[in-house]
Amino acid sequence: MTDTDLGAFRTETRAWLEANCPTEMRDGVRDEETICWGGRNWQFTSDAQKTWLEVMAAKGWTVPTWPVEYGGAGLDRAHDKVLQEELDAIGARWPLQSFGIWMLGPALLAFGSHEQKLQYLPPIARGEVRWCQGYSEPGAGSDLASVQTKAVSDGDHYVVNGQKVWTSYADKADCIFALVRTDPDAKKHLGISFLLIDMDTAGVSTKPIRLISGSSPFCETFFDDVRVPKSNVVGTEHRGWDVAKHLLTHEREMISGGGAGLLGTRSLGAVLAEHDGGMDATTRAEALQCEVDQLAIGLTLERYKDQAEAGGGVGDASAMLKYEGTELNKRRHELLMSAGGADALEWEGTHAGLAADWLRTKANSIEGGTSEVMLSIISRRILGLPG
Repeated sequence: MTDTDLGAFRTETRAWLEANCPTEMRDGVRDEETICWGGRNWQFTSDAQKTWLEVMAAKGWTVPTWPVEYGGAGLDRAHDKVLQEELDAIGARWPLQSFGIWMLGPALLAFGSHEQKLQYLPPIARGEVRWCQGYSEPGAGSDLASVQTKAVSDGDHYVVNGQKVWTSYADKADCIFALVRTDPDAKKHLGISFLLIDMDTAGVSTKPIRLISGSSPFCETFFDDVRVPKSNVVGTEHRGWDVAKHLLTHEREMISGGGAGLLGTRSLGAVLAEHDGGMDATTRAEALQCEVDQLAIGLTLERYKDQAEAGGGVGDASAMLKYEGTELNKRRHELLMSAGGADALEWEGTHAGLAADWLRTKANSIEGGTSEVMLSIISRRILGLPG
């Protein structure tokens, strides 16, 4: 690949985006209401949102690095980076966001059979199916290998019984990728399988969990004698922990971005200046430090992505990215609350949503592995400190 090749791709990409990205889709992601999650029951907020998803999916640019046969564009890291830069340059909203793209897709690409990839990946790329994650249970949070949801063999099917908790958007999802215990006699992680389950299957039910922020992104998910084909196992039966660990590295990379994306293309300083409280010297200095830290995280993530493309993988470094990213996200929202003064406490009105977003960041240091667990991984597996 030459600089000329990348330059030509940039020129073509810029022209295509200018011709195909609707004006309404060039305001960045300002809040969750502007995100397109897709799925069987998804209701587009506008014709522009629908058009933007359709043209990007047809181009393979909802998942640009995935192979063409699975709904992607087959771009390498260098070309994908150019695409991201050109999207950012016009403030384009990302056409589709989903756990299918961030987590299940990479797991299927690494462990799924060719038939599973053909069945599940293209619908994810087109935004036709929305997935949720069935990992945590009431008795298996940080100690995830203690999952007790059972999948008992019955001919060509499993019969699944158990409960998951903190299942993000389970009440809106079409399908769930879940860790289930298929060998009750094996020691912890050795008897777990990675299973794909349609949420419309008889016996699957959900119950939203109301959070302190007032919203309910998390749910309890229940399985009562749910019959699931054995062909829905990803990877090897009883070896689902291998798939789970691979997926977690991608989840932690995703979470490491924190809430920075919700600021769109604006800097933290610009957002702070919009609030009546303004910025004093101390707040300005803290905002600048957050901006520098965000750039450092971004550069580090790019380095690890290059390493992963070269076959090195991210591995345990995802714990470092996740910890730093989520802690930074909490700092950013603390600053927004501080600059907003009394107005930031409004639950309704001009500044509505600021307090709820601030409260939501507290979950960042729990989901995808608690900060304490991340620090333990960093100390033992990256720094090599004694236990």
